[in-house]
Amino acid sequence: MFSGCPHLGHGIGLRPKHYPQVLDGVRADWFEVISENFMIPGGRPLSVLERVRADRPVVLHGVSLSIGSTDALNTGYLDELRALADRIQPAWISDHLCWGSHGQRYAHDLLPLPFTEEALAHVVERVRRVQERLGRRILLENVSSYLVFAHSTMPEWTFLAAIAEAADCGILLDVNNVFVSAVNHGFRAADYLAGLPAALVGQIHLAGHSDRGTHLLDTHDAAVCPEVWDLYRDAVRRFRGVSTLVEWDDHIPPIEDVLAEAERARAVETEVLGEHHSRVHALTA
Repeated sequence: MFSGCPHLGHGIGLRPKHYPQVLDGVRADWFEVISENFMIPGGRPLSVLERVRADRPVVLHGVSLSIGSTDALNTGYLDELRALADRIQPAWISDHLCWGSHGQRYAHDLLPLPFTEEALAHVVERVRRVQERLGRRILLENVSSYLVFAHSTMPEWTFLAAIAEAADCGILLDVNNVFVSAVNHGFRAADYLAGLPAALVGQIHLAGHSDRGTHLLDTHDAAVCPEVWDLYRDAVRRFRGVSTLVEWDDHIPPIEDVLAEAERARAVETEVLGEHHSRVHALTA
C-alpha cells in the first residue's frame, strides 16, 4: 500500500441526490468528492461536505488537473484546490493520468496519453510541481481508453508505474477502467495488475460500464459487473487491503443500493484476505 494512504475501508462517492440521507445519518466508511464541485467560497455543497468531514474521512478526487497537457499548469486552480484541502483536510487528493485542456480550453473529458519516454518525463515534471504547490503527494488514476497511439513504446501499466516511481506519487487503480481498456484493446487485465508495484497503489475504484457492442464505455451508471468483481478479487490478492470506492455518477440509485456495492467489496476483501485482516484494518482506520 502506498505510504500516506491508510486503509479507510469501503466507501462511496458523495452525490447531491444522497445529501438528505447522509445528513440524516446514513454513513459509509468514507466518502470521495469531486474536488471541483467544492472549490467555492460557500454554499450548501461545501456546508454538507464540512458536516460529513466532521464524522468521516473524505478524499478529494479531481477531474481538471490535466496533468498530461502541454498547457502551463493552472496555478489558480491549484491554489483553489490547496485552499479546499487546507479547509477539509482530506485523507489524500487524486486526479487522472490524462490530458483534458488545450490553450486553456477544457474538453471536459479524460483523454489518453501516448505511452512514450517523452510523455513520461513531461508528466513526471508536472506532478512534482503540482505536489510542491499543494504541499502533499497525490494519486494518479488510470483512465479508460478507446484508442491507442501507434508510437507508444510501452504498455500503459509500465508508463503509470514509472511515473509514480519517478514523481514520488501514488496510484489510484480503477479496476473497471482496466477491464474496459483490456476488452477494447485486447490486452490481458491480469498483466496490468501484475505490472504495478503493490507499494504504489493507494486506492481502488470500482464502477459499472456500458457495452456498446463494438466497445465498452466507462459510464458509471450501473452496478459493478461480475467480470470486474473477479478482477477486483485478483487486485485484492495482489495489493492486499487497499481503500476501495464505488463510483456511481449517472442513473444514480438510492443510497442503499450504492452502499450495498461497497459492502460487497468488503465481503470480497474478507473472502480473499480473511476476517482477521479486515477487522484489524477496521479498528485502525
